Amino acid sequence: MVDAVALRRGCVAAIDGYGGGYFHERDWLRAAFLEVPREHFVPDRVWWPTRRDGRFPLLDRNERPGQWLKAVYRPLAALITQIDDGRVRPEDGPAAEGCFTSSVSCSAVIVDMLHHLDPQPHERVLEIGTGSGYTTALLARRVGAANIVTVEIDPDLARRAAGNLDALGLAPHAVVGDGEGGYAAAAPYDRILSTAAVRHIPAAWPRQVRPGGVIITPIDTPYNTDALLRLVCDGQGNATGRLIKPVTFMKTRAQRPRRSYGELGWPGWSEHRVTVGADGQRIDMGRP
Repeated sequence: MVDAVALRRGCVAAIDGYGGGYFHERDWLRAAFLEVPREHFVPDRVWWPTRRDGRFPLLDRNERPGQWLKAVYRPLAALITQIDDGRVRPEDGPAAEGCFTSSVSCSAVIVDMLHHLDPQPHERVLEIGTGSGYTTALLARRVGAANIVTVEIDPDLARRAAGNLDALGLAPHAVVGDGEGGYAAAAPYDRILSTAAVRHIPAAWPRQVRPGGVIITPIDTPYNTDALLRLVCDGQGNATGRLIKPVTFMKTRAQRPRRSYGELGWPGWSEHRVTVGADGQRIDMGRP
């Protein structure tokens, strides 16, 4: 019989081996990962994100519980919980086509995002995209569920996540709505974490963060991938930061349509400057 606790420990060990260890010095995060049962947040039927024989396979907990549980703790695997905003149903079996619109994000990426968010005990956190509620539960172990506002645009997903969290005794302030508007009624926040990618940062987010507060979000880039972005806010609606690493996330609903990267403020290829010398090569953005 497959043991969830053993799989969770193995997942932690694997994540610790990536890039010097995604947990780094965040002992609270490692402890939270070991304490929170990820399998509790994963639906009984989910799609595997890679096609086999032209279809996205369906993992069914009731039919093959060991396979399903091992997939839950694959550190680099996201499990797809919704396709085409729910128009494709798990009951229909393997999916031949459709756009992924919700998932339980892969463990390693969640850990890395929370590492860079670096919430402190009792800080106020706004989470954009409740999803399954799993990331919410990890955050709650650090700041307390009462200090979390979590926003989910899909009513069915929000209801399911609330049930998942309630079963573990966690009751964050859950809002059904468009996370791009944040949640001004409970602002200012110390941190904002978005689990959906954007093409441009919604203006409401930095306006709702205290001076020195942090936003972590995936952002679309011209380089065929999203990137994890860390911003520091000034409390006046402005924020500055840097790209951390490539990631892949689903876009917020309003930002799914493609836009010109020039319109979004990205520099053109001619604005990449390459410097080569005795110390090696450097590439940055800026006109020579």
